[in-house]
Amino acid sequence: MNGFLKWFFVFISEMLKGFATIFSGLWHGIKQIFNIKNYIDIFKTYSTDFGALGWILAVLAVILVVAVYVLIGLMIVLAARKYIRFRHSIVSNEDLLEEIADLQRQVLKMTKEKDEIMAMKVSQMGIPTSGALSLAGANVPSAVAEGENGVPVVEGEVAEDGVIQTADRRFSRLMEVDNFYKTYTPPEYDNGITLAGLCDTYRNFACSRMHLFYEPKTIRLFIAGMASTKLIILQGISGTGKTSLPYSFGKFLQNDTTIASVQPSWRDRTELFGYFNEFTKNFNETEVLKRIYSSSYNNDINLILLDEMNIARIEYYFAEMLSILEMPNADEWELDLVPNVWSTDPINLDRGKLRIPQNIWYIGTANNDDSTYAISDKVYDRAQPINLDAKGIAFDAPDTGPVNLGYDHLDMLFKEAFDKYPISQENLKKIQQLDLWVIEKLRVAFGNRILKQMGLFVPVYVACGGEELEGIDYVLATKIFRKFESLNLAMLRDELRELVVYMNKSFGKNKMKESIEYLERLQKLF
Repeated sequence: MNGFLKWFFVFISEMLKGFATIFSGLWHGIKQIFNIKNYIDIFKTYSTDFGALGWILAVLAVILVVAVYVLIGLMIVLAARKYIRFRHSIVSNEDLLEEIADLQRQVLKMTKEKDEIMAMKVSQMGIPTSGALSLAGANVPSAVAEGENGVPVVEGEVAEDGVIQTADRRFSRLMEVDNFYKTYTPPEYDNGITLAGLCDTYRNFACSRMHLFYEPKTIRLFIAGMASTKLIILQGISGTGKTSLPYSFGKFLQNDTTIASVQPSWRDRTELFGYFNEFTKNFNETEVLKRIYSSSYNNDINLILLDEMNIARIEYYFAEMLSILEMPNADEWELDLVPNVWSTDPINLDRGKLRIPQNIWYIGTANNDDSTYAISDKVYDRAQPINLDAKGIAFDAPDTGPVNLGYDHLDMLFKEAFDKYPISQENLKKIQQLDLWVIEKLRVAFGNRILKQMGLFVPVYVACGGEELEGIDYVLATKIFRKFESLNLAMLRDELRELVVYMNKSFGKNKMKESIEYLERLQKLF
């Protein structure tokens, strides 16, 4: 045993001496490298034999050695910093992963709590799902069963045509419309009024009854816009009567305008038309949906006002209606509401689809400021914009009452105007030449849709008491030249000046006031 201990002591001692030699040698090496006193003594010993060149080389050698040491030190510092940052990044990523995992756990916990609360509401005090929902005031089917995740499922017999036979209703407000029109007696419509008389009568009504003052041109533009498209955009500064115009027009027709105040949070069609609640098995109906549905029963002129329509993106919440209104066949204007059919669905729903009637118009008001979105070309092309940039001037008008104007008569007046006041061949030729000029100089085309709308707008504008060139001028300014705003106007100032000269030469000096004023305003922007 003593022999083993002696051997082990000597063995370990020799091994530790090796490690000690490594560290002591490393220490002696570092000490030798930075032994400045030794370097000075060596320099003193040999410097006595230096010549001029020797002194120069000696100084350069010292500077070079110092530079090498500084460079090595910087590399060590940079490497250390990089390593520290790398470690910090790893630690940060680990912290983020832990935080994400913690958030996921919280989400799962909250989801579970939500499900438990929902289950408590549904089966509170031992009441089954249908009973609990009935107590809550929900109109749910009596034949309800618990499906997966506790969601109620309608039980009913499905006929061969796919109709679910049930005694329950999911469209309560539309059913109210059905019940109302069972005993509805339509009013006697005023079928003797003309378009010019309509404009004058409404202007006097707005002045005498509503204390609103509109220029005759504004009313002509509004009526002509109704003839050319189902979507009208009233835009301009605040306080010019954008909202009041469709509101008072509804009062004038004795058929109040439905007002939908657009919210910044609107992202899809459900905000405007409602949605089907899978839990309650009810369709959450909106006033807009109810108005569209009721319009299918009557011959009235129905207006829906989208107030501040561009405070949210129009292409999001109104996209489906924009597509529907573009369909050339009005029989295809249908809005999908539900995927299946119940035996108790409203009368005018066809296989879960709502037919969009022709006697309804959508009027939007738009402000152009920092709180709103820019209206895209897609929307402008499908709509008729009307600019309200000045307050109306007060005037005296005789007391004028409302009228009963039916859609059939208004549509007949529009068709008569199309036949009686079509755009003259001379002006059509000038418009075609202008189109070619704009394509060549500015690379912007009119488009068939806009030309078609112009062909509907101008005749009605003339029938309302306006002039043909005035109507053409307005369409060019609001639907064609407006597209120039997306161009690099700073590089096109000469072309815009040439266009003004061309307009005066082609249509007559100062005949196209609206367009020329707009083009001159564009030139001043840059």
